Amino acid sequence: MLQICLGLAVTFAILASPGLAQQAPADGPYKVLKTAKVGGDGGWDYVSADVEGRRLYIARTGPTPRMTIYNLDTLESVGEIPTTNAHGAAIDPKASHGFITSKPILMFDTKTLKAIKTIDVQGNPDGHFFDPFSQRTYILSHAAPHVTAIDTKGGSVAGTIDIGGMPEQAASDGKGHLYIDVEDKANIAVVDTKTLTVTAHYDVSGKGGTCAGLAMDAKNHILFAACRNPANMVILNADDGTIITTLPIGVGSDGAGFNPNTMEAFSSQGDGTLTIIKENSPTSFAVEQTLQTMVGARTSTLDTKTNRIILIAAEVGPPTPPTEPGGRPGRGALVPGSFTILMVGK
Repeated sequence: MLQICLGLAVTFAILASPGLAQQAPADGPYKVLKTAKVGGDGGWDYVSADVEGRRLYIARTGPTPRMTIYNLDTLESVGEIPTTNAHGAAIDPKASHGFITSKPILMFDTKTLKAIKTIDVQGNPDGHFFDPFSQRTYILSHAAPHVTAIDTKGGSVAGTIDIGGMPEQAASDGKGHLYIDVEDKANIAVVDTKTLTVTAHYDVSGKGGTCAGLAMDAKNHILFAACRNPANMVILNADDGTIITTLPIGVGSDGAGFNPNTMEAFSSQGDGTLTIIKENSPTSFAVEQTLQTMVGARTSTLDTKTNRIILIAAEVGPPTPPTEPGGRPGRGALVPGSFTILMVGK
């Protein structure tokens, strides 16, 4: 996942289809419950919820790179951890350890927010996924090696995995199988977490491409791949990769989740929409709602205690004039102090 550039929200606004909100009812059970304009300089990428510890982690880039931490219930600041430029944080609530996807990886104590050590890894740390079954965090990189497994108890590197392309998001069945969407190959890699080997690739080409979000209904063995081109949620059987159906989503998906409490999957999009998909049964799915959020709110996380979805975005100024006749307008500047956390729920 590439870090946000200033003016990215303008790009999404231009690309968004005028009829996008008509894909599903704008009215529905979900609404934006709270917005917190927390400000702060720099870009951002992932947002991660520590449901048990009730904390929210957001990496900020720029001149003063840092991991910012907020109270998951009130969205008030609880501290910062200085870093090199990072994309996000994977949290192991059992070990009380966090892993910031900087280079090197920064391991810290989630209770004190104090650094424990740095972990040298290859590639370019970007995405991340904590798997309670293996008690490892999987660091995802667009450069080889594309996946690095780290033991979350002591911070040792367990190994690397070649998935054949660039990973974006991962999901687990909680029984030793990890699923990773391979963005540049239009497939989902299936990984055996015991052997750290790829056992299959599920092809989604033609149904969805540039898949940047992945979620899973582990109980019913259903995968939800949020793709950009075409903009579909591709729903698959996790056992054999059979595509069950596809449903339309918004423009610029960069995150997906599944809530087993409500049997709903969601995709957050940079065009300022959140697509909610209802799983009526393991073979029946429908777009329940397309919620307007905030342009640029493309990454998200789920709080399964409150059934709330957290998104992040910032306001962007008007595009700058073209530098040459007939050229495209330049990206607008980030509005100072406009960085915002949105809390969505019923």
